[in-house]
Amino acid sequence: MEINIALLPGDGIGPEVIAQAVKVVKAVGQKFGHTISFQEGLVGACAIDATGDPYPDATHEICAASDAVLFGAIGDPKYDNDPKAKVRPEQGLLRMRQKLGLFANVRPTFTFPSLVHKSPLKLDRVDGVDLVFFRELTGGVYFGEPRGRNEQGTKAFDTNVYSKEEIVRLARMGFEAAQKRRKLLTCVDKANVMATSRLWRETVQELAPEYPDVKVEYEFVDAVAMRLIQWPKAYDVLITENLFGDILTDEASVISGSMGLMPSASLGSKVKLFEPIHGSYPQAAGKDIANPLGTVLSASMMFDYAFGLSEEAKLISDVVNLSLAEGIVTEDIAEGGKAYKTSEVGDWLAAKILG
Repeated sequence: MEINIALLPGDGIGPEVIAQAVKVVKAVGQKFGHTISFQEGLVGACAIDATGDPYPDATHEICAASDAVLFGAIGDPKYDNDPKAKVRPEQGLLRMRQKLGLFANVRPTFTFPSLVHKSPLKLDRVDGVDLVFFRELTGGVYFGEPRGRNEQGTKAFDTNVYSKEEIVRLARMGFEAAQKRRKLLTCVDKANVMATSRLWRETVQELAPEYPDVKVEYEFVDAVAMRLIQWPKAYDVLITENLFGDILTDEASVISGSMGLMPSASLGSKVKLFEPIHGSYPQAAGKDIANPLGTVLSASMMFDYAFGLSEEAKLISDVVNLSLAEGIVTEDIAEGGKAYKTSEVGDWLAAKILG
């Protein structure tokens, strides 16, 4: 198969972790006979520095022409610490999602047998956790208009808007995923307070009879935030709006023991994007210490979700699990033994795939 991948390393540790994913992808291509090409684009703070635009047109053209996008991270303290900055890296991320039609963010949360003891939760709560969030990605309060401040600067406002169409297309993805898993779907909302949440709940209730094999539960977002910590194994597939999903998926990610381990996919009508869920972690940038496994597992999701190559995806997941079991890990999860460099972990994974 001929595969064209857009690479968006981004800011902070993004270039370092993306470099390791590229090693793994190249190794998989060599092992299975795929011809894989890469084109790199700027996004985030580095794009602002170079062009004044966090998502330049040239980057969009690279992404739109690709078969899939591998994305690192964006963010820089010089923008994070300046709330009055008119151009911000995150604006590029939102515009990228909107222009590429990436309306569904898929974030799994699972545990690794060799690392389950590192979870902040008790063993009986986390052993065997396997859930997935479907977060609506291009609607809600992040995109609603109007937004801004009054003339005096003493009040600020954001508008939360959802259409039925936006809810239906995300909910159907969740229902279809639930049918392939444990047939349990949880709709997360705040329907006791918010009009948009009531539309979410009503819409899902209307869709539910089309999926009679799926049990549907409806929970308020604050209750889910609590139960994710109390008993995460109670969940399988969760669907929710943009803001709630942003917060809950970060909460869920630490259940595994490290945010650096979790991958994600952003799916839509035009192209599919794959990225780790951690941020740019600028404190570690350039030190060759960042955990690349979330990015590598995002590449595994890419082979599965973008190309239907399940054998290739499974091989990547298997070697990641082997690296954890054998202690070929970076300092954030190393225990007692040697802490490997980011680049060393990438080299080891690629060699195991070829080997």
